[in-house]
Amino acid sequence: MASFFRLMLLSGIGYLVSTGLLAQPVKRPRAYGIHLGVLPPGPLNAITDVPGVRVGQVTIQEGKAIRTGVTAIIPHAKNQFQQKSPAAIYIGNGFGKLMGYSQVEELGTLETPIVLTNTLSVPTVADALIDYTLRQPGNEQVRSVNALVGETNDGFLNDIRGRHVTKQHVLDALEQAQSGPVREGNVGAGTGTVCFGFKGGIGTSSRKLPASLGGYTVGVLVQTNFGGVLQIAGVPIGEKLGQYAYRDKLDGSCMMVVLTDAPLDARNLKRLAKRAFMGLAKTGGIASNGSGDYVVAVSTAYQLPHETRSSFDENKVLRNDDVSSLFMAAIEATEEAIVNSLFAADTMTGDQGHTVEKLPVDKVLNWLKQAGQIR
Repeated sequence: MASFFRLMLLSGIGYLVSTGLLAQPVKRPRAYGIHLGVLPPGPLNAITDVPGVRVGQVTIQEGKAIRTGVTAIIPHAKNQFQQKSPAAIYIGNGFGKLMGYSQVEELGTLETPIVLTNTLSVPTVADALIDYTLRQPGNEQVRSVNALVGETNDGFLNDIRGRHVTKQHVLDALEQAQSGPVREGNVGAGTGTVCFGFKGGIGTSSRKLPASLGGYTVGVLVQTNFGGVLQIAGVPIGEKLGQYAYRDKLDGSCMMVVLTDAPLDARNLKRLAKRAFMGLAKTGGIASNGSGDYVVAVSTAYQLPHETRSSFDENKVLRNDDVSSLFMAAIEATEEAIVNSLFAADTMTGDQGHTVEKLPVDKVLNWLKQAGQIR
């Protein structure tokens, strides 16, 4: 088969390894004329518009009950442990199992790729991510690794107690990660997720600032599994469809990963991460009590060496007065990434016969046209 797509069997579990080159065969919102925000997207309208960023995904679907997977985001091509990235994490609502938070919060650096999965597979994924890091050339003497693993709970559609994600799934996602288009919807860590009562999944988007504002790119990838009252371009879609929080039981979580080539330090990356949460709010998310909503923000503009003879870091970073356009880019890209995940996802039946319908795109398009939001 083509190198970017492999169907594999491991211990009786069928799964797909999907790299960035596997494009989604459905129309994205922009193809319908839906433009969220005013800043232009990058060429791919994906997190991989940020130079050097790679994404790898493993989708696990087997029988009637297994609907889960892994999504890996690799910020740059160097050894991530030896060349750490400035990073920050913002907790919108902390009902979640994000692993690796405290060291990023304390030191402001990321030393492994970011991997997303389901709630009960976090330990397995972390174990694999540690293996991956220890095996990297140059890491032969490493004795401490802060693996960063995010999750949402896909237990409605997936036999989550079976813990079907294996270390090999994670290693495959990492090793096959590539630049290029990123598949969205029922793929990777978004295989079994539910968003606003409809089928959720993986979504991605980007924004490219004009040269006058630095020409930087902000890319976002989301794993959507949360509730609220869905809005698209300000139109109350959830209300019109009669499906929204406290009419139906809609809860859950959202993982948001924001990468940029703008030279930001950890302090301003945390400020950037907060704005991504505003993008979630624009879609109608409410960060309910049972929702684990996290944003991981990383700059790819420079790296911080694990070992150096110098006692000083000498990297130029943007001043506070020059980051507002990046804030806006993160808001817009997060909003669009969430909507993209809904448009790409398809109806799925999973564990215990549970079925989650896809977003009724035709109805949504009609309401958006009536509201003058399609151009």
